[in-house]
Amino acid sequence: MSTASVPLPNWINYALLPLINLTLAFLVSGLVVWIIGENPWEALKLMLEGALGSGEGIGFTLFYATNFIFTGLSVAVAYHAGLFNIGSEGQAYLGGLGAALAALALDHYVPWYVTMPFAIMAAALFGAAWAFIPAWLQAKRGSHIVITTIMFNFIGAALMVYLLVNVLIVPGKMAPETRTFLEGGQLPKLDWLIAMFGGKLGPAPFNVSFLIALVMCVLVWILIWRTKLGFEMRTLGISRSAAAYAGIPYVKIVMITMLISGGLAGMMALNPVLGASARLQVEFVAGAGFVGIAVSLMGRNHPLGIVLAAILFGILYQGGAWLSFDMPNITREMIVVIQGLVILFAGALEFMCRPMIVRIYQTMTKA
Repeated sequence: MSTASVPLPNWINYALLPLINLTLAFLVSGLVVWIIGENPWEALKLMLEGALGSGEGIGFTLFYATNFIFTGLSVAVAYHAGLFNIGSEGQAYLGGLGAALAALALDHYVPWYVTMPFAIMAAALFGAAWAFIPAWLQAKRGSHIVITTIMFNFIGAALMVYLLVNVLIVPGKMAPETRTFLEGGQLPKLDWLIAMFGGKLGPAPFNVSFLIALVMCVLVWILIWRTKLGFEMRTLGISRSAAAYAGIPYVKIVMITMLISGGLAGMMALNPVLGASARLQVEFVAGAGFVGIAVSLMGRNHPLGIVLAAILFGILYQGGAWLSFDMPNITREMIVVIQGLVILFAGALEFMCRPMIVRIYQTMTKA
């Protein structure tokens, strides 16, 4: 029997194998750091110190992780239905537009906790709307979802530039951005959460959207594994012919799945737009839509795994910035290389060690 088809316990599939792959990624990364003349152990300590060594560092780490949780969930929902949504970047752009419009309309009149649900709904609706056309093209015309969603990323970015330069810009200002939201349009920081553990958040923009992301994780788990719709999505993802035989409507499931996926990506904008900068700016997504693909794959498309993978990438982002400051030889480009190695080993080569693990497991169980 092929090792690929040998069943393994969940603790091996979802804990041991990712841990081994992650260890290999860091070993290779350490070799790269050593080749350029730096101490890998010192580099690792500096990275962890920058990401987790203070309340401010933890705040920045969780701020980045929040973006990746939303986009990781977006990719995972689509993946369970056999769809590969690479359009989270563009959907997040449009979600930012929806959230900003809600804040601009309400921040003069109501407090943040009244604005927040409207901003959430607007971000989700705008993100879902941007996923609608690719979903329809896939469901009704057979256009490949990967091609249409990635093309819509470019269209969304161009549309945002046009709106910020020509429509939403503050008169008399050069910067292509909206006005700063008043307090009624800003999500408050979670400084009290960091203070519970004896830290100080400082200037880190860690905010309420992190809690919203965790709520979305729970809702996605319920949707995928505890509802009829989730069962139909997973059935379609495993076998389209089996889904058709069972009477599961292909067009309906594709449309609903992509709308949910786009809505989750759109909600990512709550974190940088309402939580960090308190205004809509160009390129606020900053690649989080693409990182979400790696986060989803590393997290095995499960909400808990996505949270852990998102925190890992948050550590790499924040710790990498700290590391490049203290070790000038390790530039931001080097940090991208390390991130790429993590993705390579934990994503693309996730089953590289599986045959060896299967043989060891079979030997242990027979004994």
